[in-house]
Amino acid sequence: MQVEQIAEVATRLREQIGRVVMGQEEHADSLFVAWLAAGHVLLEGVPGTAKTLLARTAAKSLKLSYRRIQFTPDLMPADVLGTNLFDFESNKFSLSKGPIFTELLLADEINRTPPKTQSALLEAMQERSVTLDGTTYELGSAFFVIATQNPIEQEGTYPLPEAQLDRFLFKLQVGYPSREDERRMAEVHGQAVPALDAFELETVVGTEFLTEARQCVREVRIEADVLDYLVDIVRATREHPALRCGASPRAVNMLAAAARALAATQGMEFVIPDHVQQLAVPLLAHRIVLTPSADIEGQVGSAVVESIVKQVKAPR
Repeated sequence: MQVEQIAEVATRLREQIGRVVMGQEEHADSLFVAWLAAGHVLLEGVPGTAKTLLARTAAKSLKLSYRRIQFTPDLMPADVLGTNLFDFESNKFSLSKGPIFTELLLADEINRTPPKTQSALLEAMQERSVTLDGTTYELGSAFFVIATQNPIEQEGTYPLPEAQLDRFLFKLQVGYPSREDERRMAEVHGQAVPALDAFELETVVGTEFLTEARQCVREVRIEADVLDYLVDIVRATREHPALRCGASPRAVNMLAAAARALAATQGMEFVIPDHVQQLAVPLLAHRIVLTPSADIEGQVGSAVVESIVKQVKAPR
């Protein structure tokens, strides 16, 4: 497979999702990059900004089996993972699989459930497997989590633990659409909310595409000077005076993988500094922790990462 083929798929996917979800072309591209880089995506925004619709449309376009979990304060880990039930006929325990056994899992309003239930996703997101009563069950290489959360200032929300946030490749801010996009929404969706089948969406690619595409992405080159630039940006987060905790070494690996995937979706066989700069905020901002004084002053992680990117000298 060539990068040109991946770029063509990225274009078709963006157009397909754009027929249903207006004004979120960049987020559609980011979902595809995350899928290629074997990462997961967290979408944050106020209710009603089409976060769930975006995930459903992506699942349909990528021909992925899809399950949705509505996270609530009383949700238990077994409601996510499943449980072993005793079968009196066979005199054995059998697994009743939870909704996590799918290819694309939508964790809707993930920050409305306590940390104990949120942690049920940790192994699945990192290892792509689930362990129940000492037995490990594989979820498959295509397993992909898209989680949505409401701003933590809203009532009934719990902040995600740092370990949980670190499992997400990107945290994307979903804001209000432009006036033109909002008018298009009213024109398409305003009379009623149609089912996705009404749009007659085509399957852009399936899971059979994923293995070859990921192999192609791994072959995208990162020259030494660009790799140094990437590493220096991540390391600078650990020395910034406004940060109590910088990005982990895992962030370096994820940034390199995502930069390769982004280059491939643009039909390029090598990573350039622009790719690193484009990914720095959505990939690093949720992995850093502000100092108490910076938090009181109203600083935000995204602005700190942007300032770091400006300070670190990019290679020519």
